[in-house]
Amino acid sequence: MTSRLPNWIKEHSLVAYFVLAFLITWILILPLALSAQNLLRLRISEHWHFLGALGPVGAAFAVTAIANGKAGVSEFLGRMGRWKMGVIWFLVSAFSPFALFLFSVLVLRVFGNPWPDFGKLASGEYATFEWIGGSLLAAFAYGIGEEAGWRGFALPRLQQRHSALWATFILSVFWAIWHIPMFFYRFEFGIGQVIGFFMGLFAGAIWLTFLYNSTGGSTLMVALWHTTWNIVNIFALVVSVDVVSVMSAMVMVAAVIIAIMGKPAQLSPYGR
Repeated sequence: MTSRLPNWIKEHSLVAYFVLAFLITWILILPLALSAQNLLRLRISEHWHFLGALGPVGAAFAVTAIANGKAGVSEFLGRMGRWKMGVIWFLVSAFSPFALFLFSVLVLRVFGNPWPDFGKLASGEYATFEWIGGSLLAAFAYGIGEEAGWRGFALPRLQQRHSALWATFILSVFWAIWHIPMFFYRFEFGIGQVIGFFMGLFAGAIWLTFLYNSTGGSTLMVALWHTTWNIVNIFALVVSVDVVSVMSAMVMVAAVIIAIMGKPAQLSPYGR
């Protein structure tokens, strides 16, 4: 029995990965969801949320170690530290979310919207170390924790079997389902917002596949972009929800352009 499980994981590594990633995250954030729904008397801080990031990366390490041994873990870690891909991709990964923010602010100004109220960041709960520290912790945890799994483990295996676009779509479905428990404590969306959220998720996944393939499979660069995006969004939501909406729309536009110009097979002019 003990030998059957490792063999099954080797033969069904993707299935094992998604099951384990879901289990780890959902078990860790279950107390937070129950507390938010008043089904648990114990009050749990929202900053508990960052633990959910352990699911994708933890599952990736575990399944890689079982299925591919030390060589697999070494290759996995190598992609997490791959940074020699040209300065342009580092700049894109590190600063494009900030550029999107500034562009979105200017677009809204053209249409008569006021400047974002940055003063909100210096008042109330947003000026506390707890909020700033907790927000940054979550941004880094999910940027690194998610990408080490979704793009670092699942995407290359899916692309071995499918086109880049189809692999991205499949990954997006699992990525979206993985978020479901968070709707019980973190998001307050109606059906329209939920649909928009999932559309934005797919668009973001296309962009991240483009970035991953264009950098020769650098998990580091997609994690850097995801982390930066998280940080920009956290603070942008405080000063202007409209800016965040425009930013998401711009990512969707970029996804359409990538799907057309990069071609569905690779979603990148540089191959995969």
